[in-house]
Amino acid sequence: NSKLRHVEKDVLIPQIMRERAKELCSDKVQAFTKCCQETGLLMVVKCRQENTALKDCLVGYYTDPLFYEECKTEYLKQREEYRATGIKKKRQKFTSNV
Repeated sequence: NSKLRHVEKDVLIPQIMRERAKELCSDKVQAFTKCCQETGLLMVVKCRQENTALKDCLVGYYTDPLFYEECKTEYLKQREEYRATGIKKKRQKFTSNV
């Protein structure tokens, strides 16, 4: 049964999307973090370029219907395994080979 409840569609699948998008945009996350660490209080002004690149990367994934379907499939697989075994699996980290 692949029917999704409201909480699955609006909370659980988007949570997987956010986690995976952060991993896929890790180079931009690192660049923004590094900039913030180096500039301190001026990060709002000085790290604008890194922040924009990071947002653009994340939003690109959040709005991609194919990415949503990938994450939904991953969620349904996890849900099926949990229902079959009663054991909740820890989410494995995805690593991008860039």
